[in-house]
Amino acid sequence: MSNITPEDIFETLNDSAFLLEPNAFYAQLRRQAPLIFVPELETWMVFRYEDVQRVLTDFASFSSKIHFPPEQKDFTQSMNFIDPPRHKSVRSLAQQAFTLKRVEAMAGRISEIAHDLLKAALERDQFDFILDYANPLPIIVIAEIMGVPTDEHAFFTELSNRVVTMDQTAIAQMATYFRTLIEHRRTHPGDDLITSLVQAYEAGETLSEQELVDFCIVLLVAGNETTAKLIGNTMLCLRDFPETRMTLRKRPELSSAFIEEVLRLRAPIQSMPRVVRTDMVLHGQKLLAGQNIEVFIGAANTDESQFEEPLQLQLERQGRHLSFGNGIHFCLGAPLARLEAKIALMHALERLPQLRVDPNADLMPIPAFGFHGLVSLPVLY
Repeated sequence: MSNITPEDIFETLNDSAFLLEPNAFYAQLRRQAPLIFVPELETWMVFRYEDVQRVLTDFASFSSKIHFPPEQKDFTQSMNFIDPPRHKSVRSLAQQAFTLKRVEAMAGRISEIAHDLLKAALERDQFDFILDYANPLPIIVIAEIMGVPTDEHAFFTELSNRVVTMDQTAIAQMATYFRTLIEHRRTHPGDDLITSLVQAYEAGETLSEQELVDFCIVLLVAGNETTAKLIGNTMLCLRDFPETRMTLRKRPELSSAFIEEVLRLRAPIQSMPRVVRTDMVLHGQKLLAGQNIEVFIGAANTDESQFEEPLQLQLERQGRHLSFGNGIHFCLGAPLARLEAKIALMHALERLPQLRVDPNADLMPIPAFGFHGLVSLPVLY
């Protein structure tokens, strides 16, 4: 087998077959090109668990302040894109909304939303698991937390789908919306996260107006995108490992372990960008300060050096996946995403024990290598 070239990688990353099932190519990359520069994207790419974990953790060597287009003014100062010490003060505000106690208290409301969505879906002639269920559930949940009108969830789903691809028009639209909502909350406070953020800002918390807007954008987008794809990917794992369905019905207490394996095998976020902060040598190659580096979480999660039989779904598996990141940028919403996915899946399986992917469906992947999921997912029941 010939060695992989940067051109091979560039072409494959945009191929729909790879986007649907990336793990075979990841295995080849870990063997032949654990660190490689792709000129077309002006980016170093990293594929092994140990290296991915290091880049995500070592903020002194790898910055989260990635390069943005000069014309982009919004969505550049969220906690995802800043380094310490600034990162700590911004993140501390968000932690108030995502404490384990608060998240667990939301279980009842999440169950209500899942019930209502499923009921409505079953009244249609066809049931699309993603469009009718996986997409709207998390956007309703995060919208209620933030104080965004839930009747606009379709609008925000469409916007957030474009924001994650760095669509400049969508970013500007969302920023304008939140500036208007923030101004409204100053005179019409509510029992929601945006009101709390506005009050903290006015009380002198070290948060700029732009950081406040960007914070709202990242919370809405992250609270929707990752969880929606995770819920959708549970069905793909049940398709690939059909014996797991019966196991979960007999032992629902294993549902949390199942969600962890879905996160590992089909991570919603497949890669994350960073910027090299200092000149260094890695795998015998010289990286220069200021260069882009992309860490492939999806590849790390199936690394044979970390996980025995990595392509198998094992509910008793040991080992830690990197799907929610690592270090100071570990996803604040991870407990909420896990809870939503668990409730959504188990509610669907209890209501529809024969729920399964339509074998005749033409599955279309999200057209971006940084994400893993489907545009839609017709199901039978």
